[in-house]
Amino acid sequence: MKHLEHNQEFRLNEILFENRNKAYGAYVLRTESDRILTKAFFIGVGLLAAVSIIPTVISAFQSTETQIVENPIPTGLIDVDIPLDPPAEVLPPQTVTPPPPSVKQYDATVVTPTRNADESNIVKDIPDDAIAGVKNDFTAPPATPNIHIPVASDSGPGTVVPPRVVPPTVVKDPNEIETELSVGAKFEGGIDAFRNKVMNKFDVSAFQDEASVSTTVTFIVERDGTISGIKTNGKDASFNAEAIRTINAVKGKWEPGKNKKGESVRSYFKFPITMKFDN
Repeated sequence: MKHLEHNQEFRLNEILFENRNKAYGAYVLRTESDRILTKAFFIGVGLLAAVSIIPTVISAFQSTETQIVENPIPTGLIDVDIPLDPPAEVLPPQTVTPPPPSVKQYDATVVTPTRNADESNIVKDIPDDAIAGVKNDFTAPPATPNIHIPVASDSGPGTVVPPRVVPPTVVKDPNEIETELSVGAKFEGGIDAFRNKVMNKFDVSAFQDEASVSTTVTFIVERDGTISGIKTNGKDASFNAEAIRTINAVKGKWEPGKNKKGESVRSYFKFPITMKFDN
């Protein structure tokens, strides 16, 4: 019966679309309407079944988790054999070593380094059987009975190391004049420039009657490049005084000498002056 209806509907569609474009959408929809409806029916039934099964699956998982959590904890007494500690070993009493009759000691106190430190109490020849102490006692009296005097340090195992004696720190005098220089003091522009300035400022009018006169000028070049402590050793007092006046009158700065460490220091500088006149 259904096949017959399908054939009649097919013939009706052929009559309606005779001499027309069958590729038109209405022809395709009419011929495939049964197949599309059947496919939609099964898809709808499948979705409905899936929706109805989901709550059942969820409840099944929840019941499984509840059973796992709610497992009863077994109660009861469990017999466990706990080993008892073995009895403590009783050690025999240790033998006490009797104290020695006497102990020698030496003064190991480290004195604070000072400039004028007293080194008279420092002992260099220390007996081998003496221990570090607070005084020099190389002829100790016999020890009192029942008093233990250690012959070595009880602070720990090992050899007792004698204390290290720190040498006193030598404080250098800031006014000391250095004699061992790596670089000597020099005048700016060189020694020739200094000599020319001295000769230009030296007043020779009072000494022209003499054939020759000389002196050696000695002064200190300070760390800041100034000079001080000018002295002369000539035989003519007037010539010495003129030499000191001339050195003070020379304008210019000196570069201080340097010690072996490269530090600027105070140092001596000698400058001989000799003049000859043709009478």
